[in-house]
Amino acid sequence: MPDTLLIIEDEELLGNELMRHFERGGWQVELAVNLANARRLLLEEAREPLVVLSDMSLPDGSALDLLESVRNDGRGGEWIFLTGFGTVADSVRALRLGAYDFLEKPCEPSRLDLVVGGAVRAARAQRRLDDATRLQNSIYTVDSFVGSSPRAKEVRELLEKLCSVPFSALVIGGETGTGKGLAARILHHNGGRSSGPMIEINCASLPRELLESELLGHEAGAFTGARKRHRGLVEQAHQGTLFLDEISEMELDLQTKLLKVIEDRTFRPLGSEKEVSVDIQVIVASNRSLDELTREGQFRSDLYHRLSVFGLELPPLRERIEDIEELLPIVIAEFNLKAGKNVRTIPDSVWRALNAYDWPGNVRELRNVVERCVLFSDSEVFPERWLQLTAAPLAAGVEAMPPIGDVLPVPIDGSRSLDEIERQIIESVLERTAHNATAAARILGTTRQTLRYRIRKHRIGNPADEG
Repeated sequence: MPDTLLIIEDEELLGNELMRHFERGGWQVELAVNLANARRLLLEEAREPLVVLSDMSLPDGSALDLLESVRNDGRGGEWIFLTGFGTVADSVRALRLGAYDFLEKPCEPSRLDLVVGGAVRAARAQRRLDDATRLQNSIYTVDSFVGSSPRAKEVRELLEKLCSVPFSALVIGGETGTGKGLAARILHHNGGRSSGPMIEINCASLPRELLESELLGHEAGAFTGARKRHRGLVEQAHQGTLFLDEISEMELDLQTKLLKVIEDRTFRPLGSEKEVSVDIQVIVASNRSLDELTREGQFRSDLYHRLSVFGLELPPLRERIEDIEELLPIVIAEFNLKAGKNVRTIPDSVWRALNAYDWPGNVRELRNVVERCVLFSDSEVFPERWLQLTAAPLAAGVEAMPPIGDVLPVPIDGSRSLDEIERQIIESVLERTAHNATAAARILGTTRQTLRYRIRKHRIGNPADEG
């Protein structure tokens, strides 16, 4: 299908000459002799020409007003203006509205072809970007956080609320593998900045010096090996979202610079004397409690309070174990497609094994297990032998060995399973703390929610609840 070019020109001879010239070049050309005709084509009939070649001043007004209306309507395409008496103010306004170029009449055909060719390349690149953005927006909907459990529904409800407000910063918490990256993409692609870029970086993946350079950028000569200017991720995220995973691994002095970016929306690249202004929203994630790290002095309190205006805590898979029923078929279908397999049937024994497992790696671990099983499958039946889960059967009751002072003897002769040993440790610590779950969780180095899950898992009772 040929590309469409719209010519807006009130001089009949020039308009027809331009039309014939571009039709010979393979264009599908439409001609509008005034703004009313052009407005009908672009706004009422929703035509989307790749390039618009327009006279600046027409009998019924300025084409700049039409361009502004088209841009406000969210329509793309590159605009090139032709005029015999343009002013500096017109040129500035045209460029501010996103016009591709501004040419004086008469214009040589070779010059016009060169400019139109550049506009075509720019318009096609923008369309590819827009198509990719629409695809991402369709993939990362709120419903892509799958699950019918109460915890999953709570997450989706909060995601919907957060997508509807223009937040500047947000903290996503949760254990490794719970879907913090997915939640960040949902927030970006369904929020007010979905048309802008989403820039992601894992703060634990780079040493402090490289992380600062990657985030803030640098000028040529800022350090050894800096041969040219580098636009940092903060600048690249302008009018979009900056997602900082594992923010807890960021050094304290770099946290100060991040706070300035969020507060003042300005930063200074390494080796630069000038401030750069940006308009971004910042989403951070951590599998460690930023609140606890702040109290321990390992995270800046001012940055924590600035980030935590909004918060989203993702539950571990073991606290929404019933969601595996929905997650498993989706993940199997994904890896069937990638591996060219056709796994369809899931035996009851597989369901029992998956539901009994603790899933320390959460959804990420589930994906890894399914990938292995699908790749090694040789039929339509999900192969249980490749699950390789280490969960032991639940123990109904275990006679614990008494602690000696602050030391708890644990047999390693194979006489007790891992679950039995875990139950013994939890019961001993609960007895020592008079069944205070908060104090017990602190001693065990875990969260109160995780401890309560394990108490329910091992059916550990509280003597105060009896009789």
